[in-house]
Amino acid sequence: MGVREEKEQLVQQIAEKLQNSKSTIVTDYRGLNVAQVTELRKQLRDNNVEFKVLKNTLTRLATQKTDYTGLDDVLVGPTAIAFGEEDAVTAAKVLVDFAKKNDKLEIKGGIVEGQVVSIEEIKALASLPSREGLISMFLSVLQAPMRNFALAVKAVAEKNEEEGQQA
Repeated sequence: MGVREEKEQLVQQIAEKLQNSKSTIVTDYRGLNVAQVTELRKQLRDNNVEFKVLKNTLTRLATQKTDYTGLDDVLVGPTAIAFGEEDAVTAAKVLVDFAKKNDKLEIKGGIVEGQVVSIEEIKALASLPSREGLISMFLSVLQAPMRNFALAVKAVAEKNEEEGQQA
């Protein structure tokens, strides 16, 4: 396989990742030392997010295959891309939290659920609760009426018991 075929294959792989990921976040990692990059990669890997350093020219070729050319504006300078295939929030959450502690990591933009998004939109996404957090909130909302009903039944039973004892 020649160099050209290898590059075409890589472009195709990047295009597939762009299409299959629930969120794709483009970062500039300049200034992070090896230990910081290693820690970031570990945090992302622990959350099932793939983090790859990719050539901008190859990524631009991939965006043309996927109609995500709106991402081309942020494909400048050293670029590493996080691909979150499981959900749209996790990659944003990990990267934004990491960037708060390591100001050298710059989030440049990305794609979330098929839409090219800005840094502000990624930060807003990162502030949302995780899937587990949303499920927990939903379950507590469902439990509240049952809990209130149980308390009301208990109060009525106690009142009837008191009245029965007084008679």
